Parts: sequence; structure tokens; C-alpha cells
Amino acid sequence: MTSRSPLKLALIATLAASTLLTAGCAGRSGGPKDTAYVARDVETLYSEAKRRLDNGNAKLAAALFDEVERQHPYSPWARRAQLMSSFSYYVGKDYNKSISSAQRFLSIHPGNRDAPYAYYLISLSYYEQISDVTRDQKITEQAKAALTEVIRRFPTTDYASDARLKLDLVNDHLAGKEMEIGRFYERSGQWLGAQLRFQEVVEKFDTTSHTPEALYRLTETSLALGVPEEAVKYAAVLGSNYPGSEWYEKAYKLIQKDAQGISAS
Repeated sequence: MTSRSPLKLALIATLAASTLLTAGCAGRSGGPKDTAYVARDVETLYSEAKRRLDNGNAKLAAALFDEVERQHPYSPWARRAQLMSSFSYYVGKDYNKSISSAQRFLSIHPGNRDAPYAYYLISLSYYEQISDVTRDQKITEQAKAALTEVIRRFPTTDYASDARLKLDLVNDHLAGKEMEIGRFYERSGQWLGAQLRFQEVVEKFDTTSHTPEALYRLTETSLALGVPEEAVKYAAVLGSNYPGSEWYEKAYKLIQKDAQGISAS
């Protein structure tokens, strides 16, 4: 998912501004073209990384922030550089390195005041890698776990508020994957396999947009499996919760048709 929410952009801008202002503007902003491995004093090196990031060269900025930590590991600047490295990798869409850098920051500074943002960056980096429902959803599960961790640890923060919104989208995505598999099983006549997938949606993702269709599909599969009483139950739940939906109308017609077929026989 590549869209950026206004809240995300605001949070990123706030972090970048506050961190860089804390660092100050000491040292020269110039230097040789390839500065990643040139030994320099910590303030000048950090300032050069800041300049590169401000100029849109996130990849080199990340390398320079990494150099701050490598060349000056015991400096207070190293702590700032770790998080800014993760941020730079995120901006440069190198999400795996962003996650790794943020995780390193948390392993060394678990109680730091910027820890919430590090957790948030990890969740964003997973979130941005979510693929469409036709592909494996391992990353989606990791995004869900990371977003849930942000909410659990920092429930009253803006990070948690944004994580809750994204978690709704992630759950809808995972439900969509279950529906895709269920429909495939249904088209193949694998009624029990299809029913298990649709039940997964109803039981685990009941607040998503896929629930009405899942209930309709359960009505279909129940009839196909020869358990009309179960079909009636699912149709009733559908009618109770989504009375005006197209899926309820289809389920009602399906139940009526089945009832007529039984009476005719």
C-alpha cells in the first residue's frame, strides 16, 4: 500500500524537524561527493547526513547516519543517528533496512522517549510492503502484529490512533484473502474447504467489509453440503445485521428456492 495518510506525513515531518533541530546546525554542510566512509567529526558528519536528507537523497543520508553510529558509537549523536537512519531508509523505501535500524535502536535504547516512534516506523515499514490478496500475506500478518504492538504499548498516542486506522485496513485485507481462497474452493466444488474459509472471515474479521458476502457464501455452501438448517441460520444472521444489503436479498432468494425445491419433491 503506497498511500500516505495526512497523519503519517505530519508525524514524520514532526519527528524529522524535532530531531534535526535538537542536533543543531554545527559544522560544514559541504564535503566530498562520497562521504559515507570519510572520517569526520561527529557534528559535521551528522550535519552532512541532515543536508542529504533535506535534499532528497535518503539513501546516502541513511548511510551517513549509519556512519555517525559507526565512527562515534559512544556519542549522544549516535542515538539520534540510529533513529534518523531508520527514518531515512523508510523515506528511501528500503523498508527492511528501516525495520532493522529501528529494531537496533530499540534493543539499545528500549526506554528512550523516541521508542514509540521506532515501533511506529517498524509498523509502517511492514504496512508499506503489503501486497495484493492474490499473493502470500506473511508481510500483512507482520504488519498486523507490529501495528497491534504500537497500540498495546502506547494506546494514548497519535501513533496508536493512526495504527488503529491502519489495522482496520489490514484486517480487511486479510479477510479479502480468505474470501479469495474460499471462492476458489467453492468454484472447485470443495464445499467444506470453502465453508471453513468463510467461517474464518465471520469469526475473526466480523467488522470488515467482507462479512456480508461471507455470510451469503456460508448460506450457499451449507445448502451444497445438505444442511439447509445451517443455511437458514446464516441467512437469518445476514438479514439481522445487513437487512438492506444485496447479499441478504440473494441469500433470501436462495433459501426460498431451496424450500420450493424440497416441497416440490
